[in-house]
Amino acid sequence: MVRTADMPLAVVGGWTATDLRRVSHDPADLDRGGRWVVLATFEGDLTLAQFAEWAPGPPDAALVGPWHGPAAATWQSSLDEAAYVAAVDQVREQIACGDVYQVNVCRVLRAPLDPDADLVALHLRLVTGNPAPHAGALRLPEHGIHVASASPELFLRRRGHVIESAPIKGTGRTAADLADKDIAENVMIVDLVRNDLGRVCRPGSVTVPELLEVQDHPGLVHLVSTVAGELRDGVHWADILEATYPPGSVTGAPKLAALESIAGLEPRARGPYCGAFGWVDADAGTAELAVAIRTFWREDGPDGPMLCFGTGAGVTWASDPRAEWRETELKAGRLLGLAGGRHGRGSRAGRSDAP
Repeated sequence: MVRTADMPLAVVGGWTATDLRRVSHDPADLDRGGRWVVLATFEGDLTLAQFAEWAPGPPDAALVGPWHGPAAATWQSSLDEAAYVAAVDQVREQIACGDVYQVNVCRVLRAPLDPDADLVALHLRLVTGNPAPHAGALRLPEHGIHVASASPELFLRRRGHVIESAPIKGTGRTAADLADKDIAENVMIVDLVRNDLGRVCRPGSVTVPELLEVQDHPGLVHLVSTVAGELRDGVHWADILEATYPPGSVTGAPKLAALESIAGLEPRARGPYCGAFGWVDADAGTAELAVAIRTFWREDGPDGPMLCFGTGAGVTWASDPRAEWRETELKAGRLLGLAGGRHGRGSRAGRSDAP
């Protein structure tokens, strides 16, 4: 008998998808018809899943396995506080040299996971304790994919020829915590996203309908802007992803230089964290992809399954290194608490397993 947790399933855009028919890694399939669930790692590995059955609402309880979250003390971080502060200092040195303007520095937290724990069950816990506009889950056991996301950030929304992105830069417990540094950082990334969309949009069509909007989310506020444009004729999904990926809000500016900085600073691959997660309906010409922040995923290795979670902060010249560390703690604490079965602030976000 096939266990519930071994059955492919997706929860995206307010729908539950079952009866997996096809898995692809070719972005061209997003233009060939059908409705697809999309997951891309930060490093660019793309998985497309096509399901035959789509039902509105959450999954039936019979399709969801148990959840056993890790104990708070078992979380380990790829960068401890001292290493993270040192990384922020290195970015500030790179900025002083004119190599970059802003870099998003992240760390990956890992804890041992019960083999029977189902991340779809974790998704339902997150929906209750940390509701998010782009919450979702994907379970493809044969492909080693188990993801639960509580993302608040829109990467790409498409309605026919109109495409938009809503980067988040600037985080605080309240609006009063947002500083000039957050505003400058947001504007930098808006300019980067305008440039990215401009590579696939009609000249002159890229606009900024919302700039520096303060949005409330559970336990914190974000500074959010919206960038929109009209796609040129003949543009395909492969072109869109090539122009915009990885998302600018989780890389930095200039993007290529920021990616080089990230590769030298972060000791562990981000995986699904900071990638993209959502859906594309090729028949309707619509799509909604989130930036996969506030995202848990499972990794299987010689020591057994591990639950992973990423957290990070954007670094500019005006950054206070220890304040950036505290921002990563703020973003992680509530969600780690929920994953461990506790509500509220949660635990400190992991001790280091870095060498």
